[in-house]
Amino acid sequence: MVELRESFMGLFAELSTMIVVAALMATIMRLLKQPLIIGHILTGLIVGPFVLDVVRSTETLALLGEVGVAILLFTVGLHLSPAIVRQFGRVSIITAIGQVFVASVAGYAIGIWFGFSPLAAFYISVSLAFSSTIIVLKFISDKGDLEVLYAKIAIGFLLVQDLIAVLLLIAIPIFSATDTSISRVLYLLAAAAGLVLFVYLASRLLVSRTSSFLSESQEFLFLFSITWGIGVAALFQRFGFSLESGALIAGIALSTLPSRLEISARLTPLRDFFIIIFFIYLGSQLHLADIVDLLPLAFLLSTFVLISNPLIVMALLGYLGYKKKTGLQTGLTVAQISEFSLILVALGAQLGHVDNRVLSLVTLVGIITIFGSTYLVQYSGAIYRILSPYLNIFERAHISEPRRLKNSAEMILFGCNRIGYDFLDALKKLDRSLLVVDYDPDAVADMEKKGIESEFGDAGDISFLESLDFSKAQLVVSTIPDPETNALIHRVVGAQNPEAVVMVVAHKIHEALSHYGEGVDYVILPHFLGAKHAAELVLKFRDNKKKYEELREEHIEHLQLRVSIGHEHPHA
Repeated sequence: MVELRESFMGLFAELSTMIVVAALMATIMRLLKQPLIIGHILTGLIVGPFVLDVVRSTETLALLGEVGVAILLFTVGLHLSPAIVRQFGRVSIITAIGQVFVASVAGYAIGIWFGFSPLAAFYISVSLAFSSTIIVLKFISDKGDLEVLYAKIAIGFLLVQDLIAVLLLIAIPIFSATDTSISRVLYLLAAAAGLVLFVYLASRLLVSRTSSFLSESQEFLFLFSITWGIGVAALFQRFGFSLESGALIAGIALSTLPSRLEISARLTPLRDFFIIIFFIYLGSQLHLADIVDLLPLAFLLSTFVLISNPLIVMALLGYLGYKKKTGLQTGLTVAQISEFSLILVALGAQLGHVDNRVLSLVTLVGIITIFGSTYLVQYSGAIYRILSPYLNIFERAHISEPRRLKNSAEMILFGCNRIGYDFLDALKKLDRSLLVVDYDPDAVADMEKKGIESEFGDAGDISFLESLDFSKAQLVVSTIPDPETNALIHRVVGAQNPEAVVMVVAHKIHEALSHYGEGVDYVILPHFLGAKHAAELVLKFRDNKKKYEELREEHIEHLQLRVSIGHEHPHA
């Protein structure tokens, strides 16, 4: 009993030290505007044997890390609805398969060139081929570009990549079995198909029919989700497959439930804690001698990922008829390796296919590429402006993106979603010719259905803006919260029609003042404007409860309309 208590206290001390160091490293990563995954891996290096040397309970940490990976993949699976993948169409499927194939072949050749065994070269090549869905979504969300064309292509592309990863997680244990006879392989394939079918039927016949009952209690829903995810993962492991593949399949099986988002939200804190342990454990397995020895090769492979992934995606999108800017922006989002890459190589280490040297190499590549891609995405607009003259090779003569209209309009609105929705409603009442410009093809299609003249295009593209006719424009409104894009719109409109009124949106005071310095007629600051409007209502209605009740009903009706058309609160 005393030994058990001492063992527990030792583990608690280790976890406490790791969490303190992880918090300090997370602070540094936040200041550097980097994903926290880098900080977690560096934390493992610090608490590992070559710095603080506080990690003793490696088996326990490895187990906690496996739980974290299982929950992570379960939550990823919840968002892998086949309906979502179908929505993005052939472009995402062709681009994802093409990029994974080309990057894998090139990565395998590099691995063989540097003297790795064929099996180790295979794992290295696969790790270089996948990009991080979680990190890319964070990048795009932070930029407020979730509804822009390149973001939709990137998200669909990454979902298809995740499905390829599912197949790999199932296939690797099958083809790595000690008994590789045809009968054994056929047995494992049949077992995999049977398990997937069993999980699918259980989710359809049992879980789907009891989803309302499960959702009645948040605690019960949380407990059921953990039981389902870990239980299916354990079932797959029992039949000789990877724990990771079972967890992912468990999530996909629940991806059509109405409560899937609530399940994901409730699991997120638990997932984040355990996945931190996984990456800390991964970092603690890095050997200092390996790091020094592997750093040149890690930089070479990282350069390959940072350059080749965007080039492959640009070439494929150009072949499919997309503009060079769409190709570049999509490509830059995927210029890093994935958490799947680390998980797959860790699986290879568990199966004895690769040694710690390969695991250390891929981990170093992950740190470098995640760090580098952060800035590539952040400054993608500036990178495009510099490289644009040299990217014509990636753009076909006949572009498949919607054609530009040359018609002039008296009222022009850039961005018709969220903030732009209210402007659209107001501008339609002015009885003036109206043109809506948006970079979301779905929004443009919706405008066309409503009989509103619309144009698909990127307002940040100078050649596109100059193709529009602002000569008759009386009012130009931009609801795009990007200062560079708004400055460009104002400059192009002013060159064609100095008399036109230009209004733009900004989320920061210094950006608004900068726009006023450029000569913009009015800058909309949504957060401050909302407070000012509410204050004016107080002055207008004072304590007249009846007026507030009328206003309340109007507001509820308006908000319900926004929800019905898929609007969420905009990203600041």
